[in-house]
Amino acid sequence: MSKSASRARLAEIIRKRSFGRGEITLASGRKSDFYFNLKPTMLDPEGAALLAELTYEALKDDRLDFIGGLEMGAVPLAGAIAQLSWLKGHPIAAFFVRKKPKEHGARLAVEGLAKGETLQGKRIVIVEDVTTTGGSALKAVEAVRDAGGEIVLVLTMVDREEGASEAIAEAGLEFRSLYKAGEFLKG
Repeated sequence: MSKSASRARLAEIIRKRSFGRGEITLASGRKSDFYFNLKPTMLDPEGAALLAELTYEALKDDRLDFIGGLEMGAVPLAGAIAQLSWLKGHPIAAFFVRKKPKEHGARLAVEGLAKGETLQGKRIVIVEDVTTTGGSALKAVEAVRDAGGEIVLVLTMVDREEGASEAIAEAGLEFRSLYKAGEFLKG
C-alpha cells in the first residue's frame, strides 16, 4: 500500500474507532465537544500496523536510539514501532515513562530498560497518541532529560491544535504530528 493510501486508511480507522463528538473533559482539564481515544485504534491489528508503519516512515532518517513516552498512550505505539523497526533492520528500542514511579520494586520512572542500560546520551523521540496542550509529552521529556537522554523531537499521532506545538517549541523541541484534529472535524 502506498504511503498516501496507508494514511487515508488509517484516518478511516481513527474516524470509526477513536473519534467522537460530545462534551468531554480532556486530560488537560479543558472541555471539548469532540474527542479522540486512540486506544481502540492502537490495539486494532490493522490500526496498530498502520500507526507503526507511518510513524516508522516519519522517523527512519532521524538516527534514533529509543522511542517512548508517558504511559498509557505511548506504550502500544512504542512497542509496535520497536517491533517494526527491528523487522526493517533499523532497531529503535522502546521504553515508557510512568506517571508516578511505583511504590515498590525498583521504583523507576523510566521502564523498559535492561539492567545496566540507560538513556544517557541516546537520541530519543517522545511519542503520544493525542496531544492537546503538550503537558503529558513535556512530563515525559523531563523524565528522559533527567535520565540523560537527548530528545530529538516529540511526535504525536493526532494534534488537537490547542497549544501543544507552541508549548513544545517553547521547551526548545521540534514537534510533528501524523494528523491534525481539523482533518477529522471537516466530515
